[in-house]
Amino acid sequence: MEYKINNVNWPTEFPECPNVRVDVSNNREWLFLHYYVEGRQLRAITTEDQGPVWEDSCVEFFCQVPGERHYMNFEANCIGAMVASRRLSRTEDVQPLPAAEMQLIRRRCTYPREVIEEQDGMFAWEVELQIPLSLIFRDHEPVFPQSLRANFYKCADKTKRPHFLSWQPIALPKPNFHCPEFFGEITLQDVQ
Repeated sequence: MEYKINNVNWPTEFPECPNVRVDVSNNREWLFLHYYVEGRQLRAITTEDQGPVWEDSCVEFFCQVPGERHYMNFEANCIGAMVASRRLSRTEDVQPLPAAEMQLIRRRCTYPREVIEEQDGMFAWEVELQIPLSLIFRDHEPVFPQSLRANFYKCADKTKRPHFLSWQPIALPKPNFHCPEFFGEITLQDVQ
C-alpha cells in the first residue's frame, strides 16, 4: 500500500513541501517501509543510532498497537542512522531500543553512512526499512493484530528549509509528531 506524506501542517511558518511517499507491506515476520523522497535540501550530520536524526533529511514512522497506551517511533535519516523507542509521549516513559534490537532493523539507503553537510539543489533519495514485527507486537506473539494506528512523517529540523510533513493531518499550533491522537489506521495484509 502506498501512502503520500504531503500534509503541510504549519504552512505559514514551514511551507516547504518535498515530494514524499512510502510503500508499506509485510509478511508474517517483517514490516517493510520503502520511502521515496524528492526535495531541495540534503543533510545527514548524525551517523550513529539514537542520535538526533530528525535534524537531518529524515523520514519517520510512528505506530501504536490498538488498545495499547505506548507507541513506537522509528526515525531514519537519509544515510540510515536511526532513532527507535517505545514511549507514552515525547518525554514520558521513553524506552530507547537497545543496540541488539536496533541491529535487527535492516536498512538500505541511497547514500552510504557518511556525513553529508547540507547541500542545496534537487535531490532524490530512498530509505528502505525492514522492521521485525516482533519489535512492534512484543506482547502479541505469535498472533499479531491485523492493523496498527500510525502516522508517517518527513522532516528536516535543522536545514535551511525546515519542514514537518505528515500522512495524517496534525491539528496542533506548532510542530509535534508525538501525538497518537492524530494517528490513522493501516491494515496489515500478508504479502508472500
